[in-house]
Amino acid sequence: MKISHNWLQQFIKINLSVEELSVLLTDLGLEVEGTETYESIKGGLQGVVVGEVLSCVQHPNADRLKLTEVNIGTGDNLSIVCGAPNVAQGQKVLVATIGTTLNLFDGSQLKIKKGKIRGEVSEGMICAEDELDLGEAHDGIMVLEASAKVGTPAAELFDIEQDVVFEIGLTPNRADAMSHMGVARDLRAVCLLKEIPHEWRFPETSSFHVDNTQRTIPVHVEDEEQCTQYYGLTLTEVQIAPSPAWLQNRLKAIGITPKNNVVDITNYVLHELGQPLHAFDAEKLQGDVHVKTCAEKTKFTTLDEVERKLSGEDLMICDSEKAHCIAGVFGGTDSGVTDQTTTVFLESAYFDPVSIRKTAKRHNLNTDASFRFERGIDPEIGITALKRAAILIRDLAGATISSEIQEVRKPLQDAVQVFLSFEQLEKTIGQSIEEKHLNTILNALEMEINNVSETGIAMTVPRYRVDVTRPADVIEEILRVYGYNNLDDRPLRYEAKPPYSWKDDYKLEGAVAQKLTGQDFMETMNNSLTRPENATDFYAPVSLLNPLGKELSILRQSLIPNALEVIAFNLNRQNKELKLFEFGNIYGKKDETYVEAKRLSLAITGVPFRAHWDLTNSPDSFFYGKGVLHDLFSSLGYDVLEFVETSHPQFDLCFELQHKKRSFGLFGLIGAALTETYGIDQEVYLAELDWNALSQHAYKQPLHYQEVAKFPQMRRDFALLLDQEVSFEAIKTIALNTERKILISVQLFDVYEGKNLPKGKKSYGISFTFQDKNKTLTDKQVDKIMEKLQQNFSKELKAELR
Repeated sequence: MKISHNWLQQFIKINLSVEELSVLLTDLGLEVEGTETYESIKGGLQGVVVGEVLSCVQHPNADRLKLTEVNIGTGDNLSIVCGAPNVAQGQKVLVATIGTTLNLFDGSQLKIKKGKIRGEVSEGMICAEDELDLGEAHDGIMVLEASAKVGTPAAELFDIEQDVVFEIGLTPNRADAMSHMGVARDLRAVCLLKEIPHEWRFPETSSFHVDNTQRTIPVHVEDEEQCTQYYGLTLTEVQIAPSPAWLQNRLKAIGITPKNNVVDITNYVLHELGQPLHAFDAEKLQGDVHVKTCAEKTKFTTLDEVERKLSGEDLMICDSEKAHCIAGVFGGTDSGVTDQTTTVFLESAYFDPVSIRKTAKRHNLNTDASFRFERGIDPEIGITALKRAAILIRDLAGATISSEIQEVRKPLQDAVQVFLSFEQLEKTIGQSIEEKHLNTILNALEMEINNVSETGIAMTVPRYRVDVTRPADVIEEILRVYGYNNLDDRPLRYEAKPPYSWKDDYKLEGAVAQKLTGQDFMETMNNSLTRPENATDFYAPVSLLNPLGKELSILRQSLIPNALEVIAFNLNRQNKELKLFEFGNIYGKKDETYVEAKRLSLAITGVPFRAHWDLTNSPDSFFYGKGVLHDLFSSLGYDVLEFVETSHPQFDLCFELQHKKRSFGLFGLIGAALTETYGIDQEVYLAELDWNALSQHAYKQPLHYQEVAKFPQMRRDFALLLDQEVSFEAIKTIALNTERKILISVQLFDVYEGKNLPKGKKSYGISFTFQDKNKTLTDKQVDKIMEKLQQNFSKELKAELR
């Protein structure tokens, strides 16, 4: 943001150098990123002086050139070759001396050197308007009044304004400082605290008066949510002309090109007070002014001559027949002020910041007005700014104020009340600040002190400080003015023994992530936004009010779509063996309450282990995933994990993961129909776990320690012929129920289905491991148990030994 030093001085007269002001502004949080010098005439006419043409004769070698002798008051006359048709003896002219660099009207530069033109010496240049950047004329040299004194520097003849422009890096929250008044207000606060002499001045509006009411244009606000205040005023007998030099200089200094007096005044007030204004050619308005939205896809041409299709949510300024302006953003071509305008309808309003931001983004427009409206302007300055602009148009364009101010507004919201405790202030900054200094700072910031007690200060925040809503914000404001550099150096406060829990959620998450990466899983991090088609039964979906597109319009309700998107992306790039996991939140809405839950997803596709000379066969993906889940649950202290077969619309084969009848998620084979929609042509096994429940109940089982057994183990195997529907889990359960003392392990080491087996049968190779803690087992003991196992398998499962 550009701030003019001269303009700033109109608000606060302060005798400080530019460097000192830069330091003060930066300490206030208005960081000065740089300064630049502005001159109303670039170069300041350095090296240009008044001269008198003593003689003027025809050039001997050129029909269109003249040889002149010019006195510039140095004692030695100059010989100058001049091509201007109007040069004549006796004239007072402006002469650029040798070594001078001229800044031409077209932006280029010309350095004056001594030389010969068609064989004759030329020791300078007699200048035209455009050669001095004083105008556009180039039909002849500038001829001065006869009273001009020879040798006078040209800079003394013209009112050349020099200014310094501060480039301020404004933070987005400081909407109140987006004007010269806002910056000056901050400077005033620090001057009051540090007792720096200054004079505060505010633009006067007391001279505003209505001349007549012959051109009243009624105003109707039809959307009071998007427009809470609207003020309108009509001015007649307006004379459109270039702005006076002082006004043009103010705008040029901050990078704005002057257009005409009315448009320049609206820009001037915007950067002076921070209130955007808009001027309409009132003769082009038909009937009353209506502030409303238009039908979806209504066509509207803006001032940049681009035809746009309006949204049904765009607030528009319309007359009785059509739209004329996108409210708070950009005007239209049909009602802008032109050289022929004689009647102006002047608008000042307060528009909803969210509405303006959406409209500006929707149409890819970023204007000075939208920049301020979408951050929140002062809701109490609208009428003041309107009167200020009306006075300037009256004084500079000869206008007559021909209506009362047409005012439509809702009552202002109550100003924010904040209580700041002295304890919180001291705890935050590490020291106390004297109460008199606090009162000075708060009063200087225009915060109304309602009550002071032993514990703190109750205050009312001015409405233009839209960013100050909490005690922490007030503390920040106090420190800005008090000065961070004035705080005492104190050692950092820290707790030597912070609370520690090895079961904290983030520690468990880190441990699980480390375990999975150790098993060659890759962690993914995906966008929490997704498309409506991915909604699940996790309560009602949460939709975005202003989505980037339909594909990112709701918050995700499952991690499964994200996992499938990542898999599809990798498969398309020939990466076909994937093991992925993700910790992420899912979202829903129950009644009026938003629900957020954490999930852990694991996805496996392709072979679990890449081809290797030492690996004969890679394990089946389903059983590999099952083993990973067993290991994960075991590492979190769960002694038993059950896979209970169930059904789910996203799975072709699905198991519910349970521990003691409590469900912790799903695992299975993703449905072919679903993978096909993602362009995936291979099987995907996926688990989605309820991480909140999983971490909450982790390590709830008491830890048991036992001495390492001193006696050897014994192993026996069975090859069982079983019906197809019999599961290994059933075999394991029967075995452990048969022998509870010394049977320590039951493992499936072989599965055979195929030739030489009866129809509907399969063969399982089962190993049984035995160990007694107190003695060495004998074959007789183990054989007896194996016989009992065989009997129970035959009785309960109709199993046969092969």
